[in-house]
Amino acid sequence: MHAPIAPVAYDCVKLIFVRDGSAILFSEFGEKPVKVGDVVALAANTLCGSDPEGSITVTTLYLDRDYIVDQVFWQHAALLADRLDAQGFTDELYSEPAQILHLGENRAGMLMPWLDELVALSISGASSDRFFRMQALLFAVLDVTIPYVKTTSVRRTPSQRKTSRRPGPPSLRQFAPLRAEARQALELLRDRPDERWTLQDLASAVHLSPSQLGRVFVDAYGKTPMTYLSTVRAENLARLLRETDVPVETAMRQVGWLSRGHASRIFREAVGVTPVRYRQLSRDKFRE
Repeated sequence: MHAPIAPVAYDCVKLIFVRDGSAILFSEFGEKPVKVGDVVALAANTLCGSDPEGSITVTTLYLDRDYIVDQVFWQHAALLADRLDAQGFTDELYSEPAQILHLGENRAGMLMPWLDELVALSISGASSDRFFRMQALLFAVLDVTIPYVKTTSVRRTPSQRKTSRRPGPPSLRQFAPLRAEARQALELLRDRPDERWTLQDLASAVHLSPSQLGRVFVDAYGKTPMTYLSTVRAENLARLLRETDVPVETAMRQVGWLSRGHASRIFREAVGVTPVRYRQLSRDKFRE
């Protein structure tokens, strides 16, 4: 870059690696110089501009914020109930939206081959064949970079974990052989998600008390039976919205939800968008 760039914000996390030259950056930290060996870390929706001192060469990683939240969730899974809980935790942990990380030329230099390979793999578009290599390269870069990011202490203990009724990723747990009753309950929910299940009905079907079933199911799958049922219904609704032209409300009833408002809320918590918006996005992607 040879010319000044006016402040602009992106709806993603940005890591800007300075490879050559220098510049004055304008962001929420005010005006600060950057040079070779520096990395600029910007939270989503953070304005940043630059005025090169002659010229500056950078490599920029654009990271989807939801992807970052997912990584934070698994990193701190012992403390967090679900992915929605991880969103607030991420905002608390990384409270400074604009930072300059001084890695130094030698340490930053070791990142350049990884960044170059990431660029080469990225320019030809998304490919599932390259996914794991790109993940490995990204994690290698983050392993060196993240220790330089300033964080805010967040006081949490495993005892603060709450039982979530929202569909989300499984919680951190000790893996052990499945009890037959837990597996049977899961198969019932997956095979017949449209039934109006209650915990009592499901427990009776597998010959356990409701409290016993709740305990063995959470031990096995990391979430309660009713939360798992919501997840299955959300998955089935997403498939119907992608693959059929069934009206949204009809599709909701087919997967077992009778209340459109309740279904929309649970689906949005699981997928991130409303059912109507999900269908629209799916069709737009198919047309591309």
